[in-house]
Amino acid sequence: MSKPETSDSLGKILVIEDDTFNANLLGNYLTINGYRVVQAASGEQGLRMVTGEHPDVILLDVMMPGLDGFQVCEQIRSDPTTAHIPVLMVTALHETKERIRALEVGADDFLSKPFDVYELAARVKSLLRIKRQHDELERRNKLFYSVMCRYMAPEVSAQILNDPERYLKLGGESRQVTILFADIRGFSQYAQTHSPDRAVELLNLVFRELTDVIFRWRGTFDKYMGDGVMAIYGAPVSYQDDALRAIRSALDMQTAFDVLRQSWMDEEERGLGLGVGINTGEAVVGNIGTEQLMNYTVIGDTVNVARRLQEMAGKGQILISEATKGYVHRRTQVQPYGTRILHGRQEETAIYLLQEML
Repeated sequence: MSKPETSDSLGKILVIEDDTFNANLLGNYLTINGYRVVQAASGEQGLRMVTGEHPDVILLDVMMPGLDGFQVCEQIRSDPTTAHIPVLMVTALHETKERIRALEVGADDFLSKPFDVYELAARVKSLLRIKRQHDELERRNKLFYSVMCRYMAPEVSAQILNDPERYLKLGGESRQVTILFADIRGFSQYAQTHSPDRAVELLNLVFRELTDVIFRWRGTFDKYMGDGVMAIYGAPVSYQDDALRAIRSALDMQTAFDVLRQSWMDEEERGLGLGVGINTGEAVVGNIGTEQLMNYTVIGDTVNVARRLQEMAGKGQILISEATKGYVHRRTQVQPYGTRILHGRQEETAIYLLQEML
């Protein structure tokens, strides 16, 4: 046998009414029918109680001294924290233009004075149903967002939720981006001489630090790749300093890795290092895969060059391309690292060793 609903489970109703008789009449009827009722005797007090009491439905009188019901409703709708609360206008006004005005300021429904108690119950129940549907949708969206943020950058998650028809379909666009690859030097050999549990534990420690750095500098985490990580700067959100933020990320990654490394007692672990490669250029950014399984990522020669630079970087080194240097040369000190013909390319690529920020 199911338990009867409590007043809290039925919902909280805020009655904003300056007439004491009408306020008590509404309050008593709603309380008898299992609702929790709070009352405000003016529009100003009602606005304070909306934010303090978090009601499920608001019964709002129109004709009040000070702020009238129209003004109160406008302010409720203008505040993002209260805009979703259903508002039932309780009014003695019967003219069509007044009802139109109420709709224009955001009222959800009307109840004419003198009101019928059965009509009141039906309208409140209907608005509560709308409020609960909204709350459930919000709960699911928050859950969905929190799950998505475990797999991709918060910026990507927010973009998908704001425009799912665009971002949850296959395809991409050409964008100017900066790509960063970071990889643990010496990890493959280390993994051969240590238990899988410890190797995974160490990877997780490093990845947590590197991912935090990426998000701190508003980069987009792309993926983990073995003992490395890939990040994008400039997509889906582009700023004026994408390349510079990638540089700052790389420097902070090296610092964070050194702090971790110094805390390890194992000699082989302390001998590990981090190599980073960064490149800037045009690339295709978007969802790659199938309708059933897709990945927000970036593809193109810009990505390949960044990956090759990372593969060349030694422990503690950050190698950047000529293109990236062009965006950050006034803020960084670099040292020429020579020119190389990278795998998959025919022309030589100028490479620079990042030393410090200026």
